[in-house]
Amino acid sequence: MAKCDICGKGVQFGNNVSHSHRKTNRIWHANVKRVKCKLNGGNKKMHVCTRCLRSGLVERA
Repeated sequence: MAKCDICGKGVQFGNNVSHSHRKTNRIWHANVKRVKCKLNGGNKKMHVCTRCLRSGLVERA
């Protein structure tokens, strides 16, 4: 899974905990989109998380 090129958000690890309190591994993926962005006068495709898109850290092309 991709990482955000702006903030570095990526995969997080943790446990599923059942009713009987048995633990198994699980993964949470960040909500990362591939977006065309304006960068240094040109356009470039980047992996950006939706939080960075919403907060305006990236200008879409």
